[in-house]
Amino acid sequence: MDHAAGAETLRALNTLPSGTFLLTAAHDSKRCGMIVHWVQACAEEPALIAVAARKGHSIEPVIRDSRAFAVCRIDPDDKLLIHTFATHKPPDEDGDPFASFDVEMLATGSPVLSRSLSVIDCQVVRHFDLEADHELYVGQVLSGWVKGEGKRQ
Repeated sequence: MDHAAGAETLRALNTLPSGTFLLTAAHDSKRCGMIVHWVQACAEEPALIAVAARKGHSIEPVIRDSRAFAVCRIDPDDKLLIHTFATHKPPDEDGDPFASFDVEMLATGSPVLSRSLSVIDCQVVRHFDLEADHELYVGQVLSGWVKGEGKRQ
């Protein structure tokens, strides 16, 4: 692919839906989170989502061992959250990264931020180790909520 075609293809890829999400997981006493940008619904029955996560993050073994994760849609202007979860620190390096935040848990026990715009809690049904810089997690949706609906404000 020549450079011009590569730039055009990149522009086309950038038109796909993306956002700012926090992927979370917990197992035993470890809680981890990482910022991700690609989350996609991929089935209705059962409800499934796919999450693309950069390889090499400390959340990988936590998701593997817990077989669960949650996805929190966060405000892209929330600099504190982005700074806290944009690094690749091991889960025990600086203590619990969730200690400064109001956190709750849904069905799987993965931490979810109360300040999230929406939350989806999932059980892992597939993991794909891609020949790329990201890996793919497919989760069956067990529960979730949207801020402003029901008790969430």
